Amino acid sequence: MVIALSLSALASLAIVTQDASPLRAAPRDSATSQAQLTAGDALEVRGQRLDYLQVWDHRRERGGFIRASQVKLTGTTAADAPELLAWLRFVRDTPGQEALGAGLAAAWLKAAPAQTPAADTVEALDALGSMADRVARRASSSNAAGNAQPTAGTNTRLTAQLDGMATYGVRWLSLEVAGQMRICYDGEAFRRVLAQPAATPEQRARAALGLTRHDCVDPATPVSQRDALDRWRADVLDRVTDADMATLPELWRQRVFMRRAGVWASVAFGQARRQEAAALTASAQAGQRALTALAAVNKNELTDDDLIELNDAAMRVGASRWAAEPAVAVTTAGNQRLRVLTIPGSQPGETCVLLTDASHGPQQPLLRHCTFSVVWPASASVNTAGTAVSLAVQPLATWRELWLMKRTPDGWVLDVLPPATGNPLGTDIGVVEFAGWVGDGEPRVLVSREARVDGRYNRRFEVSRIATGEIDKQASTPQLLSAFQRWQDAGWKRQTVMLR
Repeated sequence: MVIALSLSALASLAIVTQDASPLRAAPRDSATSQAQLTAGDALEVRGQRLDYLQVWDHRRERGGFIRASQVKLTGTTAADAPELLAWLRFVRDTPGQEALGAGLAAAWLKAAPAQTPAADTVEALDALGSMADRVARRASSSNAAGNAQPTAGTNTRLTAQLDGMATYGVRWLSLEVAGQMRICYDGEAFRRVLAQPAATPEQRARAALGLTRHDCVDPATPVSQRDALDRWRADVLDRVTDADMATLPELWRQRVFMRRAGVWASVAFGQARRQEAAALTASAQAGQRALTALAAVNKNELTDDDLIELNDAAMRVGASRWAAEPAVAVTTAGNQRLRVLTIPGSQPGETCVLLTDASHGPQQPLLRHCTFSVVWPASASVNTAGTAVSLAVQPLATWRELWLMKRTPDGWVLDVLPPATGNPLGTDIGVVEFAGWVGDGEPRVLVSREARVDGRYNRRFEVSRIATGEIDKQASTPQLLSAFQRWQDAGWKRQTVMLR
């Protein structure tokens, strides 16, 4: 990590402690303000007049006067290091003081002697990474869809804090997601924490979580790079060892489990998309790791905010859960035999789904539909009458659809049921699952949906008419629907994560 602002030549250093502190042309309140300083700005002290300090701002390359009460005076020698570290400990968990914390961290890293204990260095890097990650989240949330628009003053302050921290070598990544700008910390301090043997389990866990955020993965990342990135994220989380997990505070352990579940689900999807024997084996192993991690989460040990993360992790795992199931392509319905087959399409990465029976082979299937999504043949299910077939199809790591193939007087047709009316290429995630066939009266199908669209989470269970697609009944839990009590599929009940 590079500290962009040189502090070596400053015998007496003043670190600004208040945002929007004016740098004045003279030591009086009535003097012209030459700049608005940000908490954390480092100034060289060159003298004192009245209750003002005469300073030089190397960042803006101008001098002036600032009230002594708006700065903290310190030096950059070894004798100053303990006090700087104490100040850093004080502000690291204070929202809104991240830029000040970055200035203190930079000053401490300069002042710390060569024989400084490694634990102190890790603590300073951990604090810097945590503060950078926190201010980036706040900057992103101020522009998130559905949130109240921040005031002009809030935007100005956030921009000043981001610019101020960038002065000390903190780098930001700007991503455009669903028409919104997202700011992410590049994670350099966290990488250094993970490289230090002196890091505590909690520090390693915090660093691993900071480096593997789902919302800081660029949606525009090419497929090959995304797969490599997901595997790297999984490796980073594995840096938190089993021994670390055994001693971690309960809350941090649950957070690592949830992140592992989501990341391994993405790995499973990426491997399945390659459609190679070795990759499919790796996909099955990754899918099982995702399910194992999710099963290890104890929701009673989570905060309200963490429950949101749990729902997201469950949907990610639910989207790829068929990766952990054996690849079966044959299903039976009554006296006739229906087969759901998959063959490579005419274009790279394309898969064609064929519905066949005893009279209609692959050359003349009952239905043929090609897609660039991942098709899970093991999910195929046929109703008793042999008039409808369900199939799980996953276009994205965080979005799984339900294909409903049904027989009509004009032949077989395909309906695609999405988890919700959302934008899976943005921040929305969701899963829709086949939950059973209703065998009395008009043919119907049980469907469960779970999605987060525009920041709103929704889970519901439905009884739908196969012929028209209309929803007969729906409820927030399956216990409220008699059809679910009688007709739900045993395999769905055993495998789904929606009943967590």
